[in-house]
Amino acid sequence: MKITYYLEIMSSWCAWVEPTWAELKARYAGRVEFDWKIALMSTGDFPASRAQCDWAYQRSGGTVMHSPFMLSSGWFEPARKGLYPAPNLVAEAGRDFGFTGDELRLALAHAALREGRKLGDMDESIAVAVQATKLNARKLRARAESDEVKARVHTSTAAFHAHQITQRPAFILEDAILDKAVFSGLVKVEPLAATIDAMLADTAAYAAHAAHFGKPPAS
Repeated sequence: MKITYYLEIMSSWCAWVEPTWAELKARYAGRVEFDWKIALMSTGDFPASRAQCDWAYQRSGGTVMHSPFMLSSGWFEPARKGLYPAPNLVAEAGRDFGFTGDELRLALAHAALREGRKLGDMDESIAVAVQATKLNARKLRARAESDEVKARVHTSTAAFHAHQITQRPAFILEDAILDKAVFSGLVKVEPLAATIDAMLADTAAYAAHAAHFGKPPAS
């Protein structure tokens, strides 16, 4: 069974779902394959002002998540007009240097959403990544700005939209018997865990039937 997590580094809701992602990885280690992919937000998905961003953070962090801390809107830059691909490209580029797990993208998200660092700037995103990974800044930047990495991010973003969903985080659950479950915008562990359990149980039942009765008749 496989779970694909579609995310945007600058998404506050992706930041809020990270404990859920970590819990799922721990709970189903060895039974489920976990992967993440970038799904870039469009310019219209970003706040139009810092005040608007703070209002959204008050709602998500305080009212919905009951967080003891508030996210920082310091990353917001009006002049960018909703264009913040840099940290996402850096996270994707990190894959080519062995950072396929969560550590690099979490460091980038923390720098932007907790510390308010302006990660829309490629130099700043590279600086955060180098501090977190000790990678060579020049080589990492070259990969982040390469056509290949940009194409991969474009492809994964298109795959996200192909599921006809709009909200990040999104989770695509797939199993060996070709069942699929799609979650878009949910951040609580309970519905995800319940669905994983059901899919694992169904897959095990199919395997047990095959062990007893073999393949289906040809006709």
